[in-house]
Amino acid sequence: MGALDEPSRLVELAAAIDDFAGTFNQVWERAHQTPTTQVPATQMRVLFIVERRGSVNVSGLAAELEASVPSASRLCDRLQAGGLLVRDPGPNRREITVRLSRDGQSLLDEVRRARREELERVLAAMSPGSRTALLTGLAHFHAATGLGRANEASDSVSRPA
Repeated sequence: MGALDEPSRLVELAAAIDDFAGTFNQVWERAHQTPTTQVPATQMRVLFIVERRGSVNVSGLAAELEASVPSASRLCDRLQAGGLLVRDPGPNRREITVRLSRDGQSLLDEVRRARREELERVLAAMSPGSRTALLTGLAHFHAATGLGRANEASDSVSRPA
């Protein structure tokens, strides 16, 4: 068992990663707080969920948000009023689905672009070896979670930095 595998060392490592996650989150969130992105975090989360799902009924959205259906509906009302979501009749008359509008997709594209620019700025301050180590570690971390496509994460490690 290596030094990093000892149970007490894992506790220290988890605490350090928790601290680093706060820093990473601050860098990530800067892109969400631009003058062109005047959308609260919860509404932004709705937009990303709808983008990922393509379209979703309000009750499915509420479940994913771990919120009540009326709360999810109010969020959709605000996003629709802002021109970021479109409501469509669902497969039956009682069900309403929401999808991104063109403006909603443009906003998410802008946020993604700004996030990547901010990440590039930070990565540029790191040495090439540190960037490679970061990518390798994050790919293994991602794979260990079982979320997403672990094969893609490990494949990306073999790409040149």
